[in-house]
Amino acid sequence: MGKTIAEKILSRHAQKDLSADDFALCEVDFAFGQDGTSSIIIDRIKELGADKLKTKFCMVIDHSAPSPSEGVSRVHKKMRTFALDYRTQLYDIGCGVCHQVIPESGAILPGDLVLGADSHTCTYGAIGVFSTGVGSTDLSLTLANGKNWFKVPRTYKIIVKGKLPRCVFAKDIILHIIADLGAAGATYKAVEFYGPAIDSLDMDGRFTICNMLVEMGAKAGFMPIDKTTISWLSKKIPKGKKLKPVTADCDAQYERVLEYDVSKLKALVARPHSVDNVVPASKLRDIKINQAFLGTCTNGRLTDLKTAAQVLKSRSVAPGVRLIVAPASRSVFLRAMEAGIIDVFVKSGGVVVAPGCGPCVGTHNGIPADGEIVISSANRNFKGRMGNPNAFIYLASPATVAASAIEGRITDPGKYLMA
Repeated sequence: MGKTIAEKILSRHAQKDLSADDFALCEVDFAFGQDGTSSIIIDRIKELGADKLKTKFCMVIDHSAPSPSEGVSRVHKKMRTFALDYRTQLYDIGCGVCHQVIPESGAILPGDLVLGADSHTCTYGAIGVFSTGVGSTDLSLTLANGKNWFKVPRTYKIIVKGKLPRCVFAKDIILHIIADLGAAGATYKAVEFYGPAIDSLDMDGRFTICNMLVEMGAKAGFMPIDKTTISWLSKKIPKGKKLKPVTADCDAQYERVLEYDVSKLKALVARPHSVDNVVPASKLRDIKINQAFLGTCTNGRLTDLKTAAQVLKSRSVAPGVRLIVAPASRSVFLRAMEAGIIDVFVKSGGVVVAPGCGPCVGTHNGIPADGEIVISSANRNFKGRMGNPNAFIYLASPATVAASAIEGRITDPGKYLMA
């Protein structure tokens, strides 16, 4: 019987043959924490008496960077001290979001098994990594032992056909799929993506889709390892390092096979307070906005910023609207500056903050007031996600966020991109 990608990667790391629903103790290649989770990791490592970490580890200061408070500053200092004591990698303020910085670093490769103390660790499936989020205590046990227990997930095969309309993007694809399956429609499943619409996406788009798999409950997800992937990875990995991509067997067993045709897909928006509450942007024309946020581990990459700048060029943000931009990493920020993209944002009336999570998680850099409406390129819109349970968050592509910022109300970006 053939195997899925998840079955193959976990079998390799357990050093025995595994199938869906099996349990196994697997070697973990890489692990990380961020400033919202690393404090507990550090405490648990010390409680376990681990003098040496048995899994390659890094920490990223991205959720509240630079520090907005005395308490957060204590956590950051704790992380810096731990990194020195344990001689482990620390990405300090300004480096960017963990889910951009880590793939950029070349530290993870196709076929790896990666755990992160962050729910959007599934992002790395875009480069063929079995990556998933765990709690801080689970992660500390991995660091102390080099292994962790896994249940092999069953797999969904999703085929995305058709040619994307000019005003539709990867964010719209994944919102469309989540709307169909539901916010819990793929709970503890792995997802493999195929089809011409997927093949046409650049790496930034593939990261966007994998990033949001957890929003339909998925454990992990995988994109094809093709010329696009290999070209992207070749600029990141150490010289002499060979890629060992994992592919599914032609007779692999899938729990479900789903097909979507995106040829006629429209720009979509997820309404409060659930990611699967999705409608076309054109149906929300009456919704006035107070804030537009562009960035995050979902849509803060160079292609995302470039698309938003294309909409905003020679235009201004509407009076009474705050446009906040957070590049996903320092590298993205620098390339956006070189391309004149940052110039466009500033001249339009936007505010560019340090590379990192920005206001996404609601700790700093743009927490909305009671009753305010935000359109965001992030991945979550439940109550309190941006720091205020009395605000309303709508999720959309960078193009839709930019068009909405110009008009002061939720807007389909079509007229700006077709001109």
